Amino acid sequence: MSKGYWVVAYRSISDESAVKAYGALARPAIESFGGRVLTTSTSRIQIHEAGLQMRAIVVEFDSYDIAVATYESEAYRQALGALGSGAERDFRIVEGA
Repeated sequence: MSKGYWVVAYRSISDESAVKAYGALARPAIESFGGRVLTTSTSRIQIHEAGLQMRAIVVEFDSYDIAVATYESEAYRQALGALGSGAERDFRIVEGA
């Protein structure tokens, strides 16, 4: 079974406290589904081609289905509620090769 990944780029952040509140709720929700945060907001990023300097987060799950179930879970929805409109994100769930 292929792994699943969340690939998230933060286009803009308008409320850093909302992002911190989101993180405090999101990490336990992710970990409760066995998710592993592979990059964080403090990870080094080197931009190439048409890339933009943005905060980028990658989370790995044991399967694509688990990645989707985590996003749809009540615990993660609470984290999204805490984030509110505090950030504009490009959020993708992808299946590993």
